[in-house]
Amino acid sequence: MDYKYFPHTDADLQAMMEKVGVDNLDGLYAQIPDSIRFKGDYQLPLEMSEMEVRQLFEKLGSQNQQLTCFAGYGVYDHYMPSVIPSLLQRSEFLTSYTPYQAEISQGTLHYIFEYQSMMAELTGMDISNASMYDGTTACAEAMMMAVAAGKKVNKVLVSEGLNPNTRKVLDTYALHQGIELVTIPLKDGITDLSLLTSHLSSLNDVAGVIVQQPNVYGIVEDFTGFADACHEHKALFIMDSIAADIAVLKTPGEWGADIAVGDGQSLGIPMLFGGPYVGYMCCTEKLIRKMPGRIVGMTRDNRDQRAFVLTLQAREQHIRRQKATSNICSNQSLMALFVTIYLSLMGKQGVKEAAQLSYAGAHYLCDQLLATGKFHLVYDKPFFNEFFVKYDGDVDALQQRFIEAGFLGGVKYANGILFAVTEKRTKEEIDNLVKIAAL
Repeated sequence: MDYKYFPHTDADLQAMMEKVGVDNLDGLYAQIPDSIRFKGDYQLPLEMSEMEVRQLFEKLGSQNQQLTCFAGYGVYDHYMPSVIPSLLQRSEFLTSYTPYQAEISQGTLHYIFEYQSMMAELTGMDISNASMYDGTTACAEAMMMAVAAGKKVNKVLVSEGLNPNTRKVLDTYALHQGIELVTIPLKDGITDLSLLTSHLSSLNDVAGVIVQQPNVYGIVEDFTGFADACHEHKALFIMDSIAADIAVLKTPGEWGADIAVGDGQSLGIPMLFGGPYVGYMCCTEKLIRKMPGRIVGMTRDNRDQRAFVLTLQAREQHIRRQKATSNICSNQSLMALFVTIYLSLMGKQGVKEAAQLSYAGAHYLCDQLLATGKFHLVYDKPFFNEFFVKYDGDVDALQQRFIEAGFLGGVKYANGILFAVTEKRTKEEIDNLVKIAAL
């Protein structure tokens, strides 16, 4: 019988064993000491029919408690059009790998090119790569990119408004790269320009400044003057943004950012228990040779037909890792394809409408929670689809009530709660959450 994923016949196995000079499969492990070899029976269940396997997993799945999500903190419950998985599972997409050979990888290169074009337009930047593992590592790569571009500088200033999960990844990367991270404290929930300027003036070897938009408290910050302050001291301005939000907010390009990074999960990718996601990175044209990851360009072949090629990719990128700008060489383009299909389906207006619905829902929830008298906004600042409140009571007990009622009621953070709303949340769901909170 032919097996789709186990193609070797008995004759194939025998031929291979003869080639390597063993009589049986056990001979392949002859060099492993007998004292450490397992000789018992594996605890494997009995074989099952397809129907029995489906029933087993349905039974296991029913033990999960499906909660209506009002949590964010970097991962958001946005709507995924049902056509996306169907397109992703087409064999030419699902089985493709790193497109080293342009002549046989035109489909893959084409959609990477489209992804880059869309992300560059979304962020207002000149160049996009495709792509990073997730938003946290994209930010870390931007940090190293700034140090590499600065030459003989090793300090990077990081706003306290950056998501702590991202900051932990920065700390790990910096530790082994000889980079010193200096925190810019928040003032009333936002990054203070005067504090930034003071740090830039007192430190002579700053390679870059990293801020987040919206910040960890969901606040939409005003970064007027930040780029000028950075550039005056020859530092790069790096913005980490939630991808879906900048469909309606001022783009990193409009703020004068040199590098724009973040997670593309909010562009329709399900939460998926934490991944896989896709980190985006865009930059100005002058930094293109410092950018890690993959860059696809368009050209014309000898028949004057449009063709796509890997652009500005040195051999070191793939065979001399210590000399490479990045070691992103696995199939990250699959999630870039996800984002490409999502943006194509939604269009500019659709992406904006989803963001506007998220904004409206978050402000409605915030108003209703404040009206109960049990919640208080910590910072009276403009926010987008996520906000931070203090609760006059036991936060843990409140969140347990939410769970019992079928809600994932925000994220406990810094003695308060971060609530997030997306376009998926209905007025009825919001009202029911508020009723539980008012008890």
